[in-house]
Amino acid sequence: MNIFKKFPRTFWVANTIELFERWAWYGLFMLFANYLTGSTDAGALGFTQAQKGLMMGTGVSILYFLPLITGAIADKYGYKKVLLLAFVIYTSAFILLPQFTTFTGVFIMYIYLAIGAALFKPVISATIAKTTTDETSSIGFGIFYMMVNIGAFVGPLLTLILRNNSGSYHLVFYVSAFIVALNFIMMLFYKEPEREINNEPFSKAIATVFRNVFTALRDYKFLIFLLLVAGFWTMYYQLFYTLPVFISQWVDTSAVYDFFAGCIPFFSNNYGINGQMDAEFITNFDALFIIIFQIMISTLVMKWKPLHAMMTGFLVCSIGMAFTLMTQNVLFTVLALFIFSIGEMSSSPKITEYIGRIAPQDKKALYMGCSFIPVCIGSIFAGIVSGNVYAALSDKDILVYKEITERGIPLSNGLSKSEYFAQAAAQMNMTATGLTQHLWDKYHPSSIWTVVFVIGLAAATGLFLYDRFLLNRK
Repeated sequence: MNIFKKFPRTFWVANTIELFERWAWYGLFMLFANYLTGSTDAGALGFTQAQKGLMMGTGVSILYFLPLITGAIADKYGYKKVLLLAFVIYTSAFILLPQFTTFTGVFIMYIYLAIGAALFKPVISATIAKTTTDETSSIGFGIFYMMVNIGAFVGPLLTLILRNNSGSYHLVFYVSAFIVALNFIMMLFYKEPEREINNEPFSKAIATVFRNVFTALRDYKFLIFLLLVAGFWTMYYQLFYTLPVFISQWVDTSAVYDFFAGCIPFFSNNYGINGQMDAEFITNFDALFIIIFQIMISTLVMKWKPLHAMMTGFLVCSIGMAFTLMTQNVLFTVLALFIFSIGEMSSSPKITEYIGRIAPQDKKALYMGCSFIPVCIGSIFAGIVSGNVYAALSDKDILVYKEITERGIPLSNGLSKSEYFAQAAAQMNMTATGLTQHLWDKYHPSSIWTVVFVIGLAAATGLFLYDRFLLNRK
């Protein structure tokens, strides 16, 4: 426990800021896939899976690409100023987003929100890196990642209650705006970390950033490493892009509903309807597991070489994520999320720690910005998997349309997704549950798991070969 006394006050302030920011972000982000693709009569937007994949993949990709620039901005103008700007953009974006319902309008506002997050990310990561040492970095980044997951856990729990009780998604956005605005208060306690003052023109600084990135990418070993880690993020982001939709469309969550109804009715009353639990509530078990076990897992892998921890984590994550997409049994899904979380806890903090260790002390923000390149690439491919690939293999709305077309059954035009499904079931003399099971048995939508698993397995295997054959041995 003495190690906790070695962290300065700014370390704890930065972690609190991260907690509020992640609370606000995940309060929306965990619900975003179903908000985009859910039925309009349930308050969602009714977009296609392809549109959802394009929007979420592109938005998050931009979020992780811009730190290449925003890291340089922070190094030049100061961390505190950039954080304040980030919170202004964040707050206004959360307020404005629900005012738009067209694909173009929502897309533009989502990009604006991503810009705020892109300003925030490299600064807060650099602050953690600057307030830890070689001795404390593993535990320090473990604590940091635990704060991420506390926010990821609490955020959706609050916003789901508001959405369910109000019947509207709008409060989700407004609460996120309020939570992130709390960081204006936290900035009163934030002490600017020491940094090298850069007086060169900003255009020259940006040119230097991209020149450095280009030089780094000419190193084929580094380029291969980035692509392998991008494979991990492609698999990882299915947790947010695909899994909530998959659970909502296919998984019978009544076992969890019945458990809470009998033991803790608060959860079934606020996070369930018609005997089923919210998909996002189930997905949120991942964050709960990390809150409980992160410090223990970080301690276990503290002395592991970062690459060894990463490759092990990649493999375990891939198995867990594949299992979540295999079955309609919610208890199996929860177990799979536990497996996934073990891999996530082992690997994800180690990526950040590894980059933080190799970065020069006066360029922490810039190097942390560069560390987001694999996430940027991975998010693009994750959007394709959760969009076009999911639509082709697993989308319930497309499969019921395919079944209706095959049977030659005419249905009314202008129906919402839920109305279309209900009428389709009625025309085929089935209940909604019966039609869901029929589509599951006939079209095998769980086959999406093979795509996700192969991507993750390739990343883990590639990292093993990278460590075994490419890295210089001393």
